[in-house]
Amino acid sequence: MTFPSCKLAARLFLALALVITAAPDVPALGPSELSGRVREHLRNRIEDGGTPLYMRVGEDIIQAAWALPQFYGQRGYLPAWIDDHGPTTLASDLLTALVQSADEGLQPRHYHVATIEALLALAREPLAPPDPRRLAELDLLLTDAFLIYGAHLAGGSVDAAAIDVEWPTHPRERNLTLRLEGGLASGRVAEVLWDLRPREEGYRRLRGALAALRRLETAGGWPQVPPGPKLQPGDADPRVAFLRQRLRVTGELREVGSVTEVLFDEPLTEAVKAFQRRHGLEPDAVVGAETLAALNIPVAARTRQAILNLERWRWLPRDLGRRYLLVNIAAFQLTLVEDGRPVLEMKAVVGRDYRRTPVFSDRIAYLVLSPYWNVPPRIAVEDKLPLIRKDPGYLAKQHLRVFRGWGADSEEVDPQTVDWGSLSKANFPLRLRQDPGPWNALGELKFMFPNPYDVYLHGTPDRHLFARSRRSFSSGCIRIENPVDLAVHLLRDDPRWTRGAILEGIERRAEQTVPLKQPLPIHLLYWTAWVAEDGTMHFRNDIYQRDDRLVTALLDAPLVTAAPLGPHRPAPAMPPHGRAE
Repeated sequence: MTFPSCKLAARLFLALALVITAAPDVPALGPSELSGRVREHLRNRIEDGGTPLYMRVGEDIIQAAWALPQFYGQRGYLPAWIDDHGPTTLASDLLTALVQSADEGLQPRHYHVATIEALLALAREPLAPPDPRRLAELDLLLTDAFLIYGAHLAGGSVDAAAIDVEWPTHPRERNLTLRLEGGLASGRVAEVLWDLRPREEGYRRLRGALAALRRLETAGGWPQVPPGPKLQPGDADPRVAFLRQRLRVTGELREVGSVTEVLFDEPLTEAVKAFQRRHGLEPDAVVGAETLAALNIPVAARTRQAILNLERWRWLPRDLGRRYLLVNIAAFQLTLVEDGRPVLEMKAVVGRDYRRTPVFSDRIAYLVLSPYWNVPPRIAVEDKLPLIRKDPGYLAKQHLRVFRGWGADSEEVDPQTVDWGSLSKANFPLRLRQDPGPWNALGELKFMFPNPYDVYLHGTPDRHLFARSRRSFSSGCIRIENPVDLAVHLLRDDPRWTRGAILEGIERRAEQTVPLKQPLPIHLLYWTAWVAEDGTMHFRNDIYQRDDRLVTALLDAPLVTAAPLGPHRPAPAMPPHGRAE
């Protein structure tokens, strides 16, 4: 996915078209009259149009038409980018910033770049008299471009919730007109725009990776490794030479050349392992079907991934917190970050494709030692009921008890008295609860951040799953590899809860709630491309098929952005069932 800058021929053609469609007789104006006439045209254009859903300048739609009456009204319709001598230097500064929007993975065509370039060229034509009407339209386009580009930098260019209802966005900036006034007053409109970008180093690193990928794409990308049987250390095969060339391009293989190009030697073995780690594959140095497929994904597709994930950065809250947890669903990874640096990392298991882990931000308020597991109704009916019918001893083996009702006054039921064959999704008045212990599906700890999805972090008795490279096995919650280590970090400001005290509490096998003195921000994300702190670019498979939907939205979305400066859509409420483990 590339977003090319406007070609010179296109600009000249558009400029000629604007000349042809301009007013045939434009009276000569003195320098002191020009801004006043532009002001009149701005007032007439905005007042005559009211606050229309669509306002056009030629073929360009004014996307923030509803915001312009307030902006220009507050300044008495004084033009923002035009003075008595024509377009100011701020107009040129903004145009430069708009062209550079491609560096952010955005599309300059969304910000009227071609028309602004043409109108600026007309306005600076020494032999042409100034046309106040065209200058007013230029002023409107520049203002609209600033507001829309600012909104896209601050909160993304597409509505995440429109793509996936389980992906709420977070408004970063609501008063962009105030930002614009500040930029105009200080003469630093570009700097004001840059300040709206995500501030985290991860965004900056991924932005740099996008530039590097585009340079690679321009240079021809990387070679394809021919199909064939798997390659592994010790093999001598003509295809190994192509593998070497491929890994040299992306830097895993540092050697410039080798007299044994066709031999799968030790340096190549380490290079393949490095590539596999960067792509979330088992680092076994064997180039099987999965590794070969990853090697042969073209650079254009990786460029697209970088663009998509820059957009996802813009959907995040502006302040992630000084200390926070980050769960990358697509990478099956949990990271505790402090002052921008990872201090604890561990593997995670996330939801299956049909029980996806949602994306949202919240705060961990408390953790629970030796938790009970109240089986969600959906899981009880779909997963547990068939097993209970098949094996009468299943409940006892799994330490599951049966209750009637969900309140504190619910009574325990003897499972032998239940007609399990008569129960169904429409008729399941019972609750299944698993006792604490090493058999418990939640493991020894759970970390709670109450949310409408009923999703949380917890341990698991199924430790073998962490050895898998693809770890999408849960029913929506996040199972983590080392819950005790996480608890130690989260409770470090409470001297009562040392590692020993935590382990002792777990051994009691009695549920105990421990509140955090300071709730900890947690961000559940879905990144298929990112750059690690050491500068290594990582890619992951799109396990929930979300990338393609976002590509479509970015490329095919109409240029009109509905209420780009207003509040974003809130997260939809979801019933508290079918998500938790």
